[in-house]
Amino acid sequence: MKKIKCECGHVNPEGTVLCEACGKPIEGNQHIDGNDKKKLLNMRYDGSARRSQTYNKSIIDKTWNFFSSVKVGVWLIVITLIASAVGTIFPQQQYIPSDAISRDPAIFYEDRYGILGKIYYQLGFHDLFGSWWYMLLVAMIGVSLVICSIDRFVPLYKALKIQKAKRHETFLNRQRLFSETEQVSPEDIEKVKNRLKKQRYNVRDEDGYILAEKGRFSRWGPYVNHIGLIIILLAALLRFTPILFMDEYVWVREGEQIVIPGTHGEYYIENKKFTLETYDADDEKFKAAIEKQGGMIPSNFQTDAIIYKDNNADVPGAEPDLEKIIESDIRMNQPLKFDGYTLYQAGYQENEFTSMSFIIHETDDADEQKLDEFSISLTEPKAEYELENGFRVKVEEYFPDYVFQDGEPASQTNYPRNPAFVLLIYPPESDTPEVSFIGIGKNIDATGENKYKVSIQDFSMHNVSGLTVKRDYTLPFFIFGAAIFMIGVIQGMYWQHRRIWVNPKGDGLLVAAHTNKNWFGVKKDIEKAIEGTNINMVVDQQELEE
Repeated sequence: MKKIKCECGHVNPEGTVLCEACGKPIEGNQHIDGNDKKKLLNMRYDGSARRSQTYNKSIIDKTWNFFSSVKVGVWLIVITLIASAVGTIFPQQQYIPSDAISRDPAIFYEDRYGILGKIYYQLGFHDLFGSWWYMLLVAMIGVSLVICSIDRFVPLYKALKIQKAKRHETFLNRQRLFSETEQVSPEDIEKVKNRLKKQRYNVRDEDGYILAEKGRFSRWGPYVNHIGLIIILLAALLRFTPILFMDEYVWVREGEQIVIPGTHGEYYIENKKFTLETYDADDEKFKAAIEKQGGMIPSNFQTDAIIYKDNNADVPGAEPDLEKIIESDIRMNQPLKFDGYTLYQAGYQENEFTSMSFIIHETDDADEQKLDEFSISLTEPKAEYELENGFRVKVEEYFPDYVFQDGEPASQTNYPRNPAFVLLIYPPESDTPEVSFIGIGKNIDATGENKYKVSIQDFSMHNVSGLTVKRDYTLPFFIFGAAIFMIGVIQGMYWQHRRIWVNPKGDGLLVAAHTNKNWFGVKKDIEKAIEGTNINMVVDQQELEE
């Protein structure tokens, strides 16, 4: 590494713009306009050597320089914001409405939004915030923040730490605020020192060379901001880990007891009852809204639930040992919380079929005298049924949500909303089946030659609760990061780093000052300090140039 020795004797790292000790511009080593003697000094980062401005040879250097660029960081943020905006055009897959034709995103987006929805799904925007490329963008923003901060903070900290009160004349007269007095008495200099101390400046006197400084900590405000943002970005990335964040959706039928997804079999939920309440259509307050909606509007829907804990969850293959831990209702905006999990009432499905019972009778029997009967559970249908009177029924195909599509029978969803079956009926002591297609309002003899016919005798229905299961341990990280960020904002906004140099020159005096903002304030401080002395007031050289 090349070292640069200044005429003051201080050895500066390669890339230094202004000598870290005396502030003299390093000849031939200015990145932009530091050697232009007609211009004021560029005091950004106090002219310290930045890695990104010095090295550009290895792949590590090029990578460092790429991420240390503020422009790159801004573009990464812009691209991420645009992607986030596109991700809000249509709902994300976890927010597919409960009344959708299907919660399968491959079906929902094309059905609801047409060709745009299909493109949206195929490009992966339906799960934007969980996609690998979106996480990569967030990670790149974090890397950019870290490298930008290190590239600027470390050299600036070193330059401010070792700065001396004695400064080169060129450094002083090329400051924005500068004055020169030809004749000054020691008493006036002592007055200035004492008055600056009263204004809460930290005053250093090195053999008559004075440096008065205050508010240096405000320079670290942007870097504190960066720390807060990095914590927030880390919290966002942690949301992709199932240990710290979980967001699942589950349908629970009335009377059903199932494992709560995402709990690794540790917790079960039982839906005792689902209740739906609607606004009164005869009430004048709600009549207009109901008419506009085109149907009844729910005022409340809730699930009366019981939560169980499986004490054998950690034992592979063991039968569940369920212990009731809480019994409560889950309402709109009134979730149920337990052991770090939260259950929200997110949707419902009314009148879903539970089971159907059928009878078998002769095709020509107008009275439909029952020869045999059977029932099919629509949530867990068996493949084959052996009946009491010798008949055998095989479920060849099952369509929970039947629709005739593209000339073929199909199911829109996996939920039994419009069940239909292709049944093979084996008569007693026969291995030759008869084929029947049966559903709500449908009873088709596939061959037209069936001797036996299957008819729907009865059915049972139930309501289904749609519940969102969430667990979020990342929220404290977001709050902590936001608090750190706000501290940085306050730190950099309400304080200023002010420095005043008072250096003797023969019998006279040079006074210069610099601040990162609020030049009027530092001028007032100097005016108070030199009041009643024969020291000349500083002049704003930038205003003179303009």
